[in-house]
Amino acid sequence: MTSTTKTSHPKGLWVLFGTEMWERFNFYGMRTLLTLFIVNALMISKEQSSIIYGGFLGLCYLTPMLGGFISDRFLGNRNCIMLGGLMMACGQALLFFSASVFSTNMELAKTILYVALGVLIFGNGFFKPNISSMVSSLYPKEEKSKLDSAFTIFYMGINIGAFLGQFICPVLGDVVDAIGNRDVFAFKWGYLAAAFAMLIGTATFYLLKDKYVVNPAGRPIGGLPSKNDASDFEEGEAQSANFSTSALVVSLIAFAGLVMFFHFVIGQNLIYSFIYASGLTLAGLIISDKSLTKIERDRILVIYIVSFFVIFFWAAFEQAGSSLTFIADNQCDRNFLGWNMPPSMVQIFNGIFVVMLAIPFSKLWDSLRAKGNEPISPMKQAFGLLLIAISYFIIAFNVDGLGTNGLLAVKWLILLYFIQTCGELCLSPIGLSLVGKLSPKRFSSLLYGVFFLSNASGYALAGTLGAILPATGEAFKKADELGIDLQGVLDKKITPTAEQLQLLTDNNISASNPVFAGFEIHNLFEFFMVFVALTGIASVILFAITPKLKKMMHGVK
Repeated sequence: MTSTTKTSHPKGLWVLFGTEMWERFNFYGMRTLLTLFIVNALMISKEQSSIIYGGFLGLCYLTPMLGGFISDRFLGNRNCIMLGGLMMACGQALLFFSASVFSTNMELAKTILYVALGVLIFGNGFFKPNISSMVSSLYPKEEKSKLDSAFTIFYMGINIGAFLGQFICPVLGDVVDAIGNRDVFAFKWGYLAAAFAMLIGTATFYLLKDKYVVNPAGRPIGGLPSKNDASDFEEGEAQSANFSTSALVVSLIAFAGLVMFFHFVIGQNLIYSFIYASGLTLAGLIISDKSLTKIERDRILVIYIVSFFVIFFWAAFEQAGSSLTFIADNQCDRNFLGWNMPPSMVQIFNGIFVVMLAIPFSKLWDSLRAKGNEPISPMKQAFGLLLIAISYFIIAFNVDGLGTNGLLAVKWLILLYFIQTCGELCLSPIGLSLVGKLSPKRFSSLLYGVFFLSNASGYALAGTLGAILPATGEAFKKADELGIDLQGVLDKKITPTAEQLQLLTDNNISASNPVFAGFEIHNLFEFFMVFVALTGIASVILFAITPKLKKMMHGVK
C-alpha cells in the first residue's frame, strides 16, 4: 500500500514538504524584518537588537526539547504540529499589532513584541522536532539509506518557503524610497503576510495528513503515543524511556548549577545560560536511561558529538539576520542588475540557492551511494564547516581596506550566500537525517529536540558574535554630522568630552571597539576572520575524529 512518487519517495514526504515550506515562509519572512524593525521603529540599539535576535533564535531551538518530550509522552507528532502552527500564526499577528501601535505607544509596542516572540518561540518548539521526526517515520528500516536524499528534498521545501518569505515580506514590510528613507509604518504588512502563510501551512497538514502521512503499511504515523503499535519498533527495542528518579533529580541539580556557571562564571546573559545548560542537561538525562543498549548509547553519543560542531556552523551562518543585514544596510552597494535591493532582501539568495541546489545535492548523494563512495554523515558535515570558513575568508579580504566610507559590492555577499548554501546542504539536512537514522524510536522527537538545541546554542553564540560588529559606515556618517571624529575616538587618538560621549550614546554609537576573547575588533576584516577561525578549526577537528565516529555508528552511514 506504499504510495510513491517518481522519485520513489512516499507522497507523505511532499505533504510534510509543503507544510514546512509555509512554516519557513512565516519564520524567515519575519526574520528579515525583525532587527530592522527593532532598530528603526522601536529605537533599540543595534548591539541590543543582536542580543534579542540571538536570544529569540536560540529559544526557538531550545523549546523543541519541550515539544519533543510532550509529543513522545502525551500528544504525538500530529497534534503538536497543529498546536505549534496555530501558535506561530498568533505570534505573527501580535507582531502585526506591535508594528501598528509603536508610533502612539512605544512601551506597549515593545511589550507586545516580547509577548509575540514568546508565542513564536513555543509554537516553533511544538512544530519543529515533530515534523522532522515524521519524515524519518515515513521510511522503514530497510530504506533508511534514503534519508539523506529525503531530508535534502525536504530541505528544499524549507528554502522555497524561505525564498518566498524573504522576498514577499521585505517587499511589503521594508519599504525604502529612492533617497534611502525607510517607511517604518510598513513593517506590519510583512508580519501579516507571515501570519497568513502559517495558517496556510497548518491547513495543508490538517487536510492531507490522514490520507498521505502514513507508514509503508498505510497506517497513519505520528498519532498519540498511547496508540503506538509494536510493529513501529525494531525487534528487541524498548518501547518507552526509563528515567530513574535519581537521574531526574541529578539532572535538575546539574541544570541549576550549569545556569549559574554560564551566567556568573562565563558571563552569559540568563537566556543564553538557560539555553546552554538545557542542552547539556537533556543530553545527560537521555544517556542515563537504563533501557539503552551499548549500540544505542554509542549512536546517541555520535548525535551529541556532531551536534557540538553544528553550534559553530550556525553561529557563523546566522549572521545573515544580524551583522550581515546591518552591513548590507550601511556599507554595501546593493545595486543588482540595475535595481537597488532592500537590505533585508539580500538574504534571499540563500533560499534561491537552496532551491537550485537541493535536488542536485540529493542526486549527488544517491549517485555516490550507488557507487559505494558516499561519505558518511559526519564527513559531509565537516565539509559544510569548511565551506563556511572559505566564504568568510573571501568576504574578509573584500572588506579589507573599505575604510569608513567604502561600499562592499553586493556580488560578494551573493557569493558568500552561494558558498554558505553549499555548506548548509552538506550539514543541515544531513544532520536531520543522521538523527533519524541513529535515534531509538522511543527517543526520536526528543533527540531531534537535542539536535535543535545545538542550533539554539549556535544562534545564541551568533547573537554574542553579532554584537561584536565594529562601527560601519552609517555610524561614522552620523558621528560626522554630530561634529565628532569617531575614527579618532576609536583609535584612542582623541578623548571625547562628556557631552560628545552623551551624543554618541543617544545615537546608539559606541565610543570603543568591541572585544572578543580578549582581542579588540578594529574593523570588518578582523570581525569576519573570527568566523574563519571558529569554523575552520571546527572543520579540521571533525575531519580528524570521523573514523572514530564511524565505528560508533555501528554500520549506519
